[in-house]
Amino acid sequence: MTDNAFTPGIRSGRLSADDYTENFSDLHPRLDDHEALVAADRCYFCHDAPCITACPTDIDIPLFIRQIATGTPEAAARTILTQNIMGGMCARVCPTETLCEEVCVREVAEGKPVLIGQLQRYATDILMEEGVHPFTRAPATGKSIAVVGAGPAGLSCAHRLAMHGHDVTMYDPRAKAGGLNEYGIATYKTVDDFAAREVDWLLQIGGITVETGKALGADLTLDALRERHDAVFLGIGLGGVNALGLEDEDKDGLRDAVDFIADLRQASDVANIPVGRDVVVIGGGMTAVDAAVQAKLLGALNVSLVYRRGRERMNASVLEQDLAASKGVRIITNASPRAVIGNGAVREIEFEYTSDDLSPTGQTFRLAADQVFKAIGQTLQGTDLPTLEGRKIAVNDAGRTSLTDVWAGGDCAAGGDDLTVTAVAEGRDAAEDIHASLTAAAG
Repeated sequence: MTDNAFTPGIRSGRLSADDYTENFSDLHPRLDDHEALVAADRCYFCHDAPCITACPTDIDIPLFIRQIATGTPEAAARTILTQNIMGGMCARVCPTETLCEEVCVREVAEGKPVLIGQLQRYATDILMEEGVHPFTRAPATGKSIAVVGAGPAGLSCAHRLAMHGHDVTMYDPRAKAGGLNEYGIATYKTVDDFAAREVDWLLQIGGITVETGKALGADLTLDALRERHDAVFLGIGLGGVNALGLEDEDKDGLRDAVDFIADLRQASDVANIPVGRDVVVIGGGMTAVDAAVQAKLLGALNVSLVYRRGRERMNASVLEQDLAASKGVRIITNASPRAVIGNGAVREIEFEYTSDDLSPTGQTFRLAADQVFKAIGQTLQGTDLPTLEGRKIAVNDAGRTSLTDVWAGGDCAAGGDDLTVTAVAEGRDAAEDIHASLTAAAG
């Protein structure tokens, strides 16, 4: 596949500078002090709060909202960060509408929940802007842990281990730490280089060394890491992208949605990112929505998101689906790709309508497309890994794998739901189990 920038119909600079600035501004700007107090005042501070149970990191939500209401947002941030060290990013990207806010008593009674996510951002932003890390490192234990993958799971694990006094070396194949937070989330959700700033802030705990450009398999072996360190945590994510399984899938103009999003996130000027006139995104998850919306924001005239199942089966939340529709993205469901049409470069994509059980109906249609993004899921890459469960690493509740000194968490581990907040929880819990294991061995 050649560079999409040289494919007819795909070009950069479709909009004015002002349009780009407006389109890629903060999706949900931070609440001001008055707005935060008004939002916090709506909380009932439930004793047996369902929102806590719905939060994968078990944040004491009524407590931190009460702390905001009493004028101590820094204390609220510490409450949040004690459970979720990446509370700032999670406040921006967490699907709160299907987690804590969905079960909020106000939502159930009135259809309007307390703005938990926005209040979390308010508190954590204030604390981070002070530049002081709220936690201190315990005395050095002399133990060394390798954390492979500097995404949400790996960063969460490394921070908690460092707090316990262990030395941590993080390895990541990319040029920057952050994983999907840095490379895989829509630009308008994390403006002002927030992902990188959060990593820098997190590393203030000390005791963590980050080595970039180091990939498991290519530059590192699990056996060597196990010999060099007292424990290993794998937070390697899912590096491979599923193929459509069609002929001519290598035509110019057809690429992975994750690469498109990464290019946007790393661009110094989004106006330089080329986009087609007619864009088709294949998939139904958050990555598909992010790619579709951003294609539209870059100036694509027609953007269609096509998913093989019904709308209720889409992994993207209803809020994300509505966002896409509000930006002019056309959502087509119950349709699967059947052929890529074009000479050298993609010109059309043929789809076939499917029934609810994915059975083909025989009815087909074509969409004009000079650019097509695949967002149909990712796969685990690597050899000599611990025992797998299906296509992911098998783990117990504490993240232990089939190897006694190896733990795993995040998207690469079985049983999770591929959310940033879940990855953070799994990294934290694995760190606690690693610490307990090393402490017991030392004792």
